[in-house]
Amino acid sequence: MELRTVNVTRYITPLREGGSLPALAEADDGFKYVVKFRGAGHGTKALISELIGGQVAQTLGFRIPELVFVNLDEAFGRSEGDEEIQDLLQNSKGLNLGLHFLSGAFTFDPVVTHVDPKLASQIVWMDAFLTNVDRTVRNTNMLIWHKELWLIDHGATLYFHHSWVNWEKYAVSPFLQIKDHVLLPYASRLDEVDVEFKKILTSEKIGEIVDLIPDEWLEWGDEGETPGDIKKIYLQFLIERINNSQIFVKEAQNARKALI
Repeated sequence: MELRTVNVTRYITPLREGGSLPALAEADDGFKYVVKFRGAGHGTKALISELIGGQVAQTLGFRIPELVFVNLDEAFGRSEGDEEIQDLLQNSKGLNLGLHFLSGAFTFDPVVTHVDPKLASQIVWMDAFLTNVDRTVRNTNMLIWHKELWLIDHGATLYFHHSWVNWEKYAVSPFLQIKDHVLLPYASRLDEVDVEFKKILTSEKIGEIVDLIPDEWLEWGDEGETPGDIKKIYLQFLIERINNSQIFVKEAQNARKALI
């Protein structure tokens, strides 16, 4: 399991969503990417969430835009006229993360587009597993592209790492925020999906995903904590969470019953 690395050649336009200031940019492979910058809001932790969330989604068979590591040269952005953007680019030198730009895609609307119970259950299960707080009616983070459903923006997953304490408690949390999931009303096959997905997300596969995290994104640990130590906690968190999946599955089922 590996990601390609591209170099930004042209900053096109900011995508002013929340405080993260992602941008549309062109790379040296000729493609356009939505770039998430390490110098924004939550720093490299948001990139780690995006990387792990995206790779878990891909492993489980969902359609997601290709993820790539995006290298930003130290000199890039010095001529940018907007001071806020210039500071962002200057603070983001090195490896960032990009998602292939889906030109012509439009936002998923649950009123317009029907999602069958199996697919809805699969997405709800994954988001409960990853503790994704950002797949709501207000912000679905799903697109329709070529008449197919694509998942985007997993930067709000794994919120436990923003405090980096008591990860064991968060690993077995029921994830109460699942009640706000846009697809929860249709997720009637969670038990079936739980059995299937636990066979796919083995400890070995989770380990391969965690190993993708660049060491330079892991320089925020406590004193004496190495990148290897931090990766080990991510691995343990995800394995513990999947081993106790009945906790978040039951919570999702109870929340769904309250809705219907």
